[in-house]
Amino acid sequence: MHTINHYINGGHSAPSQRTQAFFEPATGEQRGTVSLASAVEVAGVIEIAKKAHESWSKVTPLNRSRVLFKFKALVEANMDELAELITREHGKVLDDAKGEIIRGLEVVEFACGIPHLLKGEHTEQVGGGVDAWTLNQSLGVVAGIAPFNFPVMVPMWMFPIAIACGNSFIMKPSEKDPSSVMRMAELLTEAGLPNGVFNVVNGDKEAVDTLLTHKDVQAVSFVGSTPIAEYIYSTASAHGKRVQALGGAKNHMLLMPDADLDQAVGALMGAAYGSAGERCMAISVVLAVGESGDALVEKLLPQIKALKVGNGVTPEMDMGPLISAQHLEKVSNYVETGVNEGAQLLADGRELSVTDHQQGYFLGGCLFDHVTPEMTIYKEEIFGPVLAIVRVKDYSEALQLINDHEFGNGTAIFTQSGEAARHFCHNVQVGMVGVNVPIPVPMAFHSFGGWKRSLFGPLHMHGPDGVRFYTKRKAITARWPQSTNKSAAGTKAEFVMPTMK
Repeated sequence: MHTINHYINGGHSAPSQRTQAFFEPATGEQRGTVSLASAVEVAGVIEIAKKAHESWSKVTPLNRSRVLFKFKALVEANMDELAELITREHGKVLDDAKGEIIRGLEVVEFACGIPHLLKGEHTEQVGGGVDAWTLNQSLGVVAGIAPFNFPVMVPMWMFPIAIACGNSFIMKPSEKDPSSVMRMAELLTEAGLPNGVFNVVNGDKEAVDTLLTHKDVQAVSFVGSTPIAEYIYSTASAHGKRVQALGGAKNHMLLMPDADLDQAVGALMGAAYGSAGERCMAISVVLAVGESGDALVEKLLPQIKALKVGNGVTPEMDMGPLISAQHLEKVSNYVETGVNEGAQLLADGRELSVTDHQQGYFLGGCLFDHVTPEMTIYKEEIFGPVLAIVRVKDYSEALQLINDHEFGNGTAIFTQSGEAARHFCHNVQVGMVGVNVPIPVPMAFHSFGGWKRSLFGPLHMHGPDGVRFYTKRKAITARWPQSTNKSAAGTKAEFVMPTMK
């Protein structure tokens, strides 16, 4: 066992007075302890980051991007190590962990283009002898608060663009799987990032509240559950900060009768049960139109029962454990609630036993049929390997159900009808939409975010919105009159609203 402390000013810090244990989900064994920073410690890190910003913001965008190019190469060289850290502490299988890293690196690649992305706008001669242009400048100290389910990818949604824009960054990772972020901090230092520009503070609510309320933190990014997202958004906004807070989800797949069922089932298996369902973009509800439900169940059940579930470091596993004993109990209770409320449980993952890993936090794939919108398992985000099938009579009923749900994160339609797909894309009230694509996570040069109670704040993450979020725009209007033509300078006082002539 070892202790994870903090990464401050280019190096590992001394331990904090308070600590918390973290575990390996596949075995149930404690891997170590993580320091929980006090408000005083966090305030000290903010001061370090504030000083680092003074010089880092003056580094040219080209040289900032060169640091990120080196960081990208170092992450690629250490891919296997990072993936194993993810698997040991989160539980997802190694291939999935590597996929997470690759998706994070796509944001780094986008951020490497920051010299172009920071370019402002210029208009010559907006008035007689007057030009206008804009500058995109850094905010200062910004912070990110990440969830347990993507300990590498979600932080990389945040800090590469933030530091590329000239800000200094404080990362607060999940205390359940902190090691991979610490390793990335080391790689950033190795890539040449100046000390204090990127810092990692481990902690609980005390650390988070300090970041949300401290006067020198200018912006906060968050990904997690909706209740916490609402708290992050309201608290940080009340203290004058920019906030992008991504909350919960209940992602629907609309299965049309004309869909390629083999393609849809293959896509659905990965989207529902990949990473043990611990994804904010996981498909957790299928809306089966007409008679498609019976055929869907017939094809799904054998594949669910054939899922290879075990320790994620073991080759060729499909699914690993849940993150913690507490979360395993929570998801298992949802399954029991579904049964009690009248849904038909066709596959019960609670019956799973993994050889030599009886103390691990394992739950097999669960499948409910004949779920109705009044049921808890339909309304609430479960965040586990639990899939619900809702039978609907037609497309219109399915669309209405999606639009009526409180969450609007992601959705997908599987169909061979271009007309149905186009209508769905234009009329569904959800932020990210897939057409025959089960997990429609945008590429890094687009922006990620949902609608309704899945997002709090006006801007989405990474892509163009990420650059907007981490910069402030300055508009400049300038006149340089010729000394031989003083009348052009407007020497005469004017008491009306100025207009360009």
